Amino acid sequence: MSLSINTNFAAVQASHNLALNNELLMKSMQRLASGKRIIDTSDDAGGLAIAMKLNSSIEKLKGVSSNIKNSVSFLDVQDGIMQGAAGILERMSELKSLSQDVLKNTSDINTYNTEFQNLQVQLYQMSKEKFNGISLFATTTEAKGGISAVFGNNNSSTDNTITIFTTEGGSSGPKVSVHKALLLSAITFDENNVSISKAFGASSSKTLAVSVSGSAKVLADFSTSFFTQGIENVATLRAQNGGSMSRLDFAQTNLNRTRANLEASYGQIMDVDIAEESTRLAKYQILVQAASSMLSQANMMPNTAMMLLG
Repeated sequence: MSLSINTNFAAVQASHNLALNNELLMKSMQRLASGKRIIDTSDDAGGLAIAMKLNSSIEKLKGVSSNIKNSVSFLDVQDGIMQGAAGILERMSELKSLSQDVLKNTSDINTYNTEFQNLQVQLYQMSKEKFNGISLFATTTEAKGGISAVFGNNNSSTDNTITIFTTEGGSSGPKVSVHKALLLSAITFDENNVSISKAFGASSSKTLAVSVSGSAKVLADFSTSFFTQGIENVATLRAQNGGSMSRLDFAQTNLNRTRANLEASYGQIMDVDIAEESTRLAKYQILVQAASSMLSQANMMPNTAMMLLG
């Protein structure tokens, strides 16, 4: 290689290597500082595209998880009210038994009837409870009216069914139907004919719940078997509620498992291997120092030409 002053080829090469090694060093430091393997799109364009789609699914699953938890809360509140309704029915049954005591006079029975009538109003008010503005119990087959929803007829309607999507696929994926319990219908039937197809909602039916403006009945209007049937109906509603809650619990467990697997896949693409990158960092640090030293020595080479000229 010829010796020249104007062009110092060794210094140019050393400078190029120094700049390249310094860029790699900075990239390694950014990866370790951020914990991400992909800093720029050019690092892994294909991997970044896949990671973005995986992250989108993960974020959707977070929303689905929140929806499922809210649905479980809906069912918890619904079941709590039905549990209270069952307690009222048990108290009504007790009042009926007390009113049949031959030692009770008319005044005593009137006292029992006063409590019984108040409990009827309370049952009606409980059947109108809402959860964040959404009715907990159905009364009609359509959201804006329609015919009366009848307990035991397996009514499928907008009003008494809430659809919960359990995957990021939304309406195109699996779903769980949460039914609004038919509490009012369950305590409205003909005590002489309790067959589901004829009794509930029939014109001759009597109800254990009335509104404040309605006409409350007295204990003499009901037989003991009427209260027993009412309690059994509420128990059926609670069992249905428990089944929906159990299914949602399993859906939540499966969703959490899917989300964890997706996050693991996302991490394999995006997360940096700290041990491997630390080794690269040490390597680039040494190369930068070596290139800097060689650039310094290359810049001294023109001095050799000066010695020849002297």
